[in-house]
Order: sequence, then C-alpha cells, then structure tokens
Amino acid sequence: MSWLSDEALTRLQAAGALPDLSGTRYRVIERVGSGGMGAVYAAEDTVLERRVALKVLDFAEPSGEFARRLLREARVLARLEHPGIVPVHDAGTLADGRVFYAMKFVEGQRLDRLAEQVSALPDRLRIFQRICDAVAFAHARGILHRDLKPDNVMVGSFGEVLVMDWGVAKILRPAESRESSSASGNQDLPRVPQGASPRTEHGAVLGTPGYMAPEQARGEVESLNERADIYSLGAILYFLLGATPRAPQRAAAIAQKAMSPDAAGRYASAHEMGEDVARYLDGLPVSAYPENFLQKSARWASRYRVALVLVLTYLVVRAILLLLFRR
Repeated sequence: MSWLSDEALTRLQAAGALPDLSGTRYRVIERVGSGGMGAVYAAEDTVLERRVALKVLDFAEPSGEFARRLLREARVLARLEHPGIVPVHDAGTLADGRVFYAMKFVEGQRLDRLAEQVSALPDRLRIFQRICDAVAFAHARGILHRDLKPDNVMVGSFGEVLVMDWGVAKILRPAESRESSSASGNQDLPRVPQGASPRTEHGAVLGTPGYMAPEQARGEVESLNERADIYSLGAILYFLLGATPRAPQRAAAIAQKAMSPDAAGRYASAHEMGEDVARYLDGLPVSAYPENFLQKSARWASRYRVALVLVLTYLVVRAILLLLFRR
C-alpha cells in the first residue's frame, strides 16, 4: 500500500474542487485566486483559442441572491469599456447551477507588489494617472468602485494598468440602455444572507480600512458619491509616495487634498486629481499646494535646470575667453 504525499494530496484536492465546465466553450486550467463570493480560474476559450479568466460562484444556492450579485458585477464591467478596466467576454450558468462570467486574463502584478520594484517616483505617478483615468471613466458612466486599493490594481506585462474587482460597486445612476432592475437606479447589491461577506444592506460598511472615506466607514451608503473614491485614490497615492525616501511636498499635498476628512474639501473628480498629478510631473504649480515666491523660483529652476546649466556654461566659457583674449 502506497501513501500519497502531502503535495500530491493537495493537488488532488485542488483538482477535485475545479468547476465542471462541460457544456461550455471553456476548459479549466487552474485556480488563480478568489474574490468576494467567487473563485477565479484560468481557462481556455476553446472556440477562440485564447486564455481567459473565469469568475465562478463558489456554490449553487437556491435563493439566487449570490448569482444575481455575480451577474450584476459582470453587467457593471460590461458598462465600462475602457483600456484601464478588465473587459467581460461572456456570462452563463454551469451544469451544477453555479453562475460564472468570463473576462480578459491579465498577466502581470498587483500594484502593491509591483511598487517594490518601481523606485522612480515619476514612473509610479504615471501608473497612478492611468488609475485616475479608469476611475474617472467609471464615474462618468455612473459607477462608484468603493474598494479602490493597491491590491485591486493590476499592471500588465506591457505596462497596461487595470482597475479590478468591481464586486461592491455602487450604481449612482442607470445606464442609458435598458438594464435589469437589479442593476439600475441608486441602489446597492441585493441583500445577502446572514453570515455572508461582504454585506451590502443599508448602513453596512464596505471597503478596506485605510482606504475608505470617513463617510464610507460610517456606513452612509445612500449619500456616497464620487468623492468617496477620490479619498481612496488619495490613499493609493500616499502608498506610492510612502516608499520614496522623501516625498516631495507638492506631491504629498495632492494626496492630502484627496483625503480631506470633509468630502467638499477633496478634488471634485478623478480627472481633476489626475490633472494635478500631470502638472506636478510637468513641473507646473498644482492646485493643492499654494507656493510662495521662493518655492516658485525653486520649482522654475528645477523645471528648466538643463537650460539654466547650458546658459551658465555659455556665460562661464565666454568670460574665460574674454579674459584670455585681453591678455
């Protein structure tokens, strides 16, 4: 009688837990993660012969509430056709009654891990600008993310930046096209059975501590608007600034404004915040940081330092030549 090693047993258990995709166009490859009430698998689309990611409900449940939640997440993503938001390809129901949706398979790293490898502040801020672009697009489509954090941002192999995990998104206003009643209006996700996570009934707290706006942490669900996501963007910016030896004051001021305890004191939009970051990168004044004369002069000198060096070099050489010719 032979005994299975712990490693072999773990592999067998994992294989046994894989979803049955018979009757679909997909072939499961491996489990790659989990999110909310579902697990995420790498799979092959046998028709188009490409790799996709499948998010599958962890279990079949009679009430259908979790299934509606997962399909609502897919519909939210389907509304957000943007290079910075992972696209949805398909949705359906497996033979065992579990629902799923297929999306682009993103190869890359989460921002919280990639940040350890990207030390240059301008490179980090350019990634952050693309996060702002994706969030601004979602807000323009009436979608509030509510769980923005470095863990929910993926940076692909070719530098693409994708905002992930829209499972607790709030729909601020209905889409222009007709949608199901479960995905329209100023409402939250359907009520979840006792003990499930995350809960979304009135007054429940959604999000991640440290990245939630104060009003979001207080459970003020009905009054949340785009400025709650602005606060989270400010926290992400602080995270990106935190690994630099000395965060520049103007860049830190942008994060501080975004994280104002008073929502009215924050940026009015993700686009406005991204524009301030762009001005910082271009050496221009930022709205979050009023400058005095010395600070303006130092910023101006920093922006045009190459030209200043050339002019000073020319003047020094000219002065030396004049002295030589006078002798």
